Amino acid sequence: MANQKGKDIKITEVCLRDGSHAVAHQFTVQQVRDVTRALDNAGMHYIEVSHGDGLGGSTVQYGKSLVNEFKLIEAAVEEAKKAKIAVLLLPGIGTVHELKEAREIGAKLVRVATHSTEADVSAQHIQLARELGMEALGFLMMAHSVPVDKLVEQAKLMESYGAQAVYVTDSAGALLPHQVKERIKALRHSLDIEIGFHAHNNLSLAVANTLAAIEEGATRIDGSVRCLGAGAGNTQTEVLIAVMERMGYNLFIDLYKMMDLAEDVVGPIIQGSQEIKKGSLAMGYAGVYSSFLLHAERAGERFGLDPRDILMELGRLKVVGGQEDMILDVAAKLAENQKVEA
Repeated sequence: MANQKGKDIKITEVCLRDGSHAVAHQFTVQQVRDVTRALDNAGMHYIEVSHGDGLGGSTVQYGKSLVNEFKLIEAAVEEAKKAKIAVLLLPGIGTVHELKEAREIGAKLVRVATHSTEADVSAQHIQLARELGMEALGFLMMAHSVPVDKLVEQAKLMESYGAQAVYVTDSAGALLPHQVKERIKALRHSLDIEIGFHAHNNLSLAVANTLAAIEEGATRIDGSVRCLGAGAGNTQTEVLIAVMERMGYNLFIDLYKMMDLAEDVVGPIIQGSQEIKKGSLAMGYAGVYSSFLLHAERAGERFGLDPRDILMELGRLKVVGGQEDMILDVAAKLAENQKVEA
């Protein structure tokens, strides 16, 4: 009889969504086809495909996509024989119109993402997704930035709107393992739905934090092949699967196939190296939204600043996802202050 430990855990592969940040949203249709086909063949449960900032994110502010995201979603749907295609939606960036179109194309799951104090803006999108027959999950971003009781309050709101799971989302890669445990435990004791966890690796804790979340009862888990994601990337999927198999879990995902696709299919897509460098480390340390890295580096070059100074100031100001326009403002003010001091 097959080992049943882990049978309730569902993995969502995010390299074709979070990884969009790492390639400046330049995924091609062929790349999405190749990655989706390989993941599906390996037994991946869910594959998330959309702009890094979710449906409707292809803008000057967030970064223009090379290819219309609906063509990418359509390509993924065509390639996936068993895996379900998922999308991300941030209310205010994506609208009900994009959600309906994604569903018509064949997306089966949507994660509705809000800042961890703004769950109330997710009601319309979660409710519509359920009406459309999609799995509808809540995604509370920057979970490190609010007290545990506040996170529970917001998660309960998403549950009341019809969310079938709520994620603790470590958008900055700033949480430590004990902080992950206390958040997952609090949600598990307060909600009647599944709990999820999404990590970033800016402090090299993504796998450890994910294991901590699973130990406390999280059953919806995110990973990204080769860590392809914003900042230093996410929990490295093939590594997580290997570790979990060592721990006795059977996720019904082929480890060798995951290793092969990580090296042969995703590896050639990666621009440079996906590792913890000073910029991503600074983000984890300062608690800054992981997709801000490329924006901060460009602003630093434009204004002659160390990008780390920009990131630290963004952290001090508690800037959140969706406020990318603040990065240039902060950089300009820092540059002006340096001129005055000189």
